Amino acid sequence: MALKKMTKGELVFQIFNIVLLSLLMLIALYPLLYVIFASFSDPSRFLANSGALIAPLGFTTAAYERAFVHPQLVSGFLNTLFIVVVGTTLSVIVTALGAYFLSRKNVLWKKPISFLIVFTMFFSGGLIPLYFVVRDFGLYLPTIQSTGIVFKKFTIFNSLWALILPTLVSTYNLIVLRSGFESIPDSLEESARIDGAGHMTILFKIVLPLAKASIAVIVLYYGVSIWNGWFNASIFIQDSSKYPLQLVLRQILLINDTSSMTSGVDSGDQLAISETIKYAVIVLATLPIICVYPFLQKYFVKGVMVGAVKG
Repeated sequence: MALKKMTKGELVFQIFNIVLLSLLMLIALYPLLYVIFASFSDPSRFLANSGALIAPLGFTTAAYERAFVHPQLVSGFLNTLFIVVVGTTLSVIVTALGAYFLSRKNVLWKKPISFLIVFTMFFSGGLIPLYFVVRDFGLYLPTIQSTGIVFKKFTIFNSLWALILPTLVSTYNLIVLRSGFESIPDSLEESARIDGAGHMTILFKIVLPLAKASIAVIVLYYGVSIWNGWFNASIFIQDSSKYPLQLVLRQILLINDTSSMTSGVDSGDQLAISETIKYAVIVLATLPIICVYPFLQKYFVKGVMVGAVKG
């Protein structure tokens, strides 16, 4: 089949689009490239540079070698990995159960329950009620109470579960998944019921396999949100060995705590190496989530469109 010949106006429009989108791509991509180039640059040359950075200035991996010396970096990775894997898994399971309930027809008090759930998305209790909830459920207690009793031996106190359980379900993700479930034909559920299938069988063997796109979207949403989370950790985690990666990154970038990684370096070079270390830590903290995204990206548009059309 012969391709349609473009008119002069269409050709100009196509060229304009290509140039414009290429510029937008470079604008969005350059900050990421800058961080990568800076992390592989020679510290002294990078500190002396005041212009644009289009390539590493004297390629070296010294910043990464120093970054891995940080005593909390490895533990931060492991803590964040635990929070992401366990938190995302539990969040998807609980969200799927709630979405399945809200997507069924003729459910008693379905509309009032849906209204109360959506209401929490616009009006939250705030930080103080969240603190009281976490404390009263025993997920957070000061290390030493006024009675002098030490609670460190109870692993649930001041633990990573305080970052998982209180924020287990996102209302927005619940709505997206509910919309995905509602798009599945009712005839499939009716056929399964005729064969004697119950709710759990319908959910796990029919609904979930047919809603892969929506599941992939909320996995991405939950995973990125949990990976980037640091605020709740700064409130509920007192033990530095339980800090997630983003809280360790915050200490390095904002508090400028690079002393553990610059030990043994001449005092004149400490400032230079500390700057490249910051960029190296940013790359290390960002790389895992960037590597996961391409595997879920093909489901992303489809899953979001289902929620937009049906929601």
